[in-house]
Amino acid sequence: MDSGKGARGLRCLVTGASGYIGGRLVPELLDAGHRVRCLARSPEKLRDHPWAGRAEVVRGDASDAGSVGAAMEGIDVAYYLIHALGTGRGFEETDRKAARIFAEQARAAGVRRIVYLGGLTPEGIPEAELSPHLRSRAEVGRILLESGVPTTVLRAAVIIGSGSASFEMLRYLTERLPVMVTPSWVRTRIQPIAVRDVLRYLVGSATLPDEVSRAFDIGGPDVVTYADMMRRYAAVAKLPHRLIVPVPMLTPRLSSHWVGLVTPVPASIARPLAESLRHEVVCHEHDIARYVPDEHGVPIGFDTALALALERVKEAQVSTRWSSASLPGAPSDPLPTDPDWAGGSLYTDRRERTVEASPQALWRVVEGVGGDNGWYSFPLAWAVRGWLDRLVGGVGLRRGRRDAQRLRVGDSLDFWRVEEIEPGRLLRLRAEMRLPGLAWLEMYAEEDGKGRTRYRQRALFHPHGLLGHAYWWSVSPFHALVFGGMARNITRTAEQRAAGTTRKS
Repeated sequence: MDSGKGARGLRCLVTGASGYIGGRLVPELLDAGHRVRCLARSPEKLRDHPWAGRAEVVRGDASDAGSVGAAMEGIDVAYYLIHALGTGRGFEETDRKAARIFAEQARAAGVRRIVYLGGLTPEGIPEAELSPHLRSRAEVGRILLESGVPTTVLRAAVIIGSGSASFEMLRYLTERLPVMVTPSWVRTRIQPIAVRDVLRYLVGSATLPDEVSRAFDIGGPDVVTYADMMRRYAAVAKLPHRLIVPVPMLTPRLSSHWVGLVTPVPASIARPLAESLRHEVVCHEHDIARYVPDEHGVPIGFDTALALALERVKEAQVSTRWSSASLPGAPSDPLPTDPDWAGGSLYTDRRERTVEASPQALWRVVEGVGGDNGWYSFPLAWAVRGWLDRLVGGVGLRRGRRDAQRLRVGDSLDFWRVEEIEPGRLLRLRAEMRLPGLAWLEMYAEEDGKGRTRYRQRALFHPHGLLGHAYWWSVSPFHALVFGGMARNITRTAEQRAAGTTRKS
């Protein structure tokens, strides 16, 4: 850019910073010497990220021209990293509207460059025959390129990195099924790319010359079928050889439900990913290397990308996951407060217990709930609830945790999401399972006025309509078993761990 700023010190706007790519791009831009502003509907979800103190976060919505325009003020490079994947019918219009607003506001604000990460589309296939997901990605890229602002559109197929939806899908399918009856798309040729290279191209795109405004295909050096990917994953992960049997009658719709049952990726997200694999997605040029040279002369290979991702998972160093972004359609109403909430019925289940352990010992158990540690009560009941949620298109329990020990606001936690966390004292979770209402679960580790540790637990449910009331009363007989058992076992575990520490010392 002929801006006088050189390659460093640009002012960058990042949308989608709570998502998988956006959450990783922000620190990369900061480390490159740029200043970053993030546009977020819920800025509080970004406050616990390691980079939060180094970036500016403003509240706004991509569908609101006013907030987008305000966020664009003084910006050199605007990153468009949002899409309506998995939102159901109407998502193409949602994407179209948001892209037009972004393009118009960028032009009005004098932004020097737009950068967009889209999907790699097959050559020679009419756009009408593409999956709705790929078709929408292509349309968004076209809208941004026609904005009058120099634009970089990076088109990627499957992104391989710890926590990516594509990687998680590949990982669970391969690890859980030694013999796989698979859809025909496992024979489709794909050119995957390591997330590290995606981030490098995104950062490098900020400083492309002003006269460059075009789309670039980005991919790794390997062109493989999905079946090859599963076999090579098994080899890198040191798993026994996998037998893969393609079955043509497994359509993308049917296979998305199959993927949803086997992997943590819900069918609403698995389906567009599967539909995108119907056609060959291979790069037809690598022109981006003229402007952003590859390290060691070539992008990272598929096997190396897998090894890097697996190492991150093993070391619990997954900074963002596909579930980092809020689930489309998830509730966003404020938490009802006891004194002045006036939103109708509110059901509450309260539990409180004295604990023979320090508040710190209790907090460690509280912060460790979910994932492999479970929910400390009647595992079968939680498992059944998770399966029922999957059957109706929900996320179920298999999202697990991003980190085995630490939580931050915005983390997905099985079929909950961390809405608030006060380290050492409060964990508030918002339900993202399919429910006829809104639900929260709060856990407190406190010290009472007499120096004793108290555990407080509160489950809240705001019913929607008659079905919501019926739901609460139908499950309330099980609350003593589920919520009562949870309070009892959490406090007992804290006491046992504290006693074990005391004996060792």
